[in-house]
Amino acid sequence: MSALPVVAVMSGGGVKAIAHVGAMRALGEANLAPTHFIGTSMGAAVAAGFAAGLSPDEVEARLREIRRRDVAAVSPVALAKGLYATAILKGEPLRESLERFIPVQHFSDLDHPLTVTATDMDSGELVRFGFDGSAVPLVDAVYASCALPLLYPPARIGGRRLADGGLRGVVALEVARQVPARLVIAIDVGPGFDMEARAAGKGPPPAIRVHNEAQWVMMADSTRLQVALWRATPGLPPLLYVRPTVRHGATFDLTQSDYYLEQGYLATRQALAALA
Repeated sequence: MSALPVVAVMSGGGVKAIAHVGAMRALGEANLAPTHFIGTSMGAAVAAGFAAGLSPDEVEARLREIRRRDVAAVSPVALAKGLYATAILKGEPLRESLERFIPVQHFSDLDHPLTVTATDMDSGELVRFGFDGSAVPLVDAVYASCALPLLYPPARIGGRRLADGGLRGVVALEVARQVPARLVIAIDVGPGFDMEARAAGKGPPPAIRVHNEAQWVMMADSTRLQVALWRATPGLPPLLYVRPTVRHGATFDLTQSDYYLEQGYLATRQALAALA
């Protein structure tokens, strides 16, 4: 058997990222355990848990301890400044939640290789943490990867303003291209043109909703192009693309956790059956 690893690419998606837990359960049942992880946004947090050696049950338990107020705390400064505010939500509660969720402090403490992606907001560069033995604290890298513009303040690391890695690729196949692998498994719960109607409930204010809609269109097209490019490029490892059913407007909807956990499992089982 090849000594090359199975690589898991875990997309962003807020609450939807719990689907990665269901996916890992299905992969475990198939005796196909990833040993190299690449994560973006909330997918980076989940990937950090698995790279640290946590089981699916342990990752799920830690995710379920997170409450909406922990990740969606409105900043009173933003309310006062209005259009002049840097972000709508406070960054510190999210960072503290990530500290509680991630069981180690440094990339060097992980059991398996992990790459976390972020975006330089001044140059547009794709930033990779962990790719070359990064000395940046793990929680700092994951917060940067989660700091979606308008919602969260950007991270400041090494003099750079860093934000959500999904701005360069919700499914970081660009990074996976550089990792020798026998199989790449991309689990995508990010924006896509196949998303179902918005879940019932009150949506965000109109200005934020329009911003989110514009952002999802661009992210969805980026993912479509990256997957197509991978499949059209000779010499790359086989790609197992897992696409759970995704609904609009579920980023902070914790009531959807059970749904996405199941969807991650079912979509992975379906993808594995097609691969066989």
